[in-house]
Amino acid sequence: MTSEYAKFLDPVDVESLPIIYFVLPCYNEVEGLEHTAEVLHQKISQLVAASKISEQSRILFVDDGSKDGTWELIEKLHNMNGSLFGGVKLAHNRGHQNALYAGLMEAYKAGCDAAISMDADLQDDVNAADEMIKQFSEHHCEIVYGVRSSREKDTWFKRNTAELFYSIFAWMGAETVPNHA
Repeated sequence: MTSEYAKFLDPVDVESLPIIYFVLPCYNEVEGLEHTAEVLHQKISQLVAASKISEQSRILFVDDGSKDGTWELIEKLHNMNGSLFGGVKLAHNRGHQNALYAGLMEAYKAGCDAAISMDADLQDDVNAADEMIKQFSEHHCEIVYGVRSSREKDTWFKRNTAELFYSIFAWMGAETVPNHA
């Protein structure tokens, strides 16, 4: 254990099917995390049964300094099924992107072939992972990302600030993919 974070993650062996890690930054997610774990467990089971991913694929939760028992729940999930659930605990809240980066680095060190990042509240469709894995496996794409088909569920403020963001970046000459995730 280092001063920055604690971790537990079972090592994996490489085989022919890709080892996929679902990396989920978590901040005060105790209320919904068991549901998230169940949904992702089902998704991984389905993908393994369809011979799309390795049995050694994992779910890696990154606790970004939560204060509500999120880490204790991650420990519980790991103790129930350490070959599926892993965890990284940051000592302090460092923000979503830093938590994601920490999780991606741990997944890489553990030997995954690809990682799929998701928010712990499952605000995006878990089934999008199927197409992402297909693009990675069959078409050898190094980066696969989703594009929102709709922002109907977003608030007026979030929808309009996102549109403004993409407009400003386009005006500045940046190449972006609007509404990507």
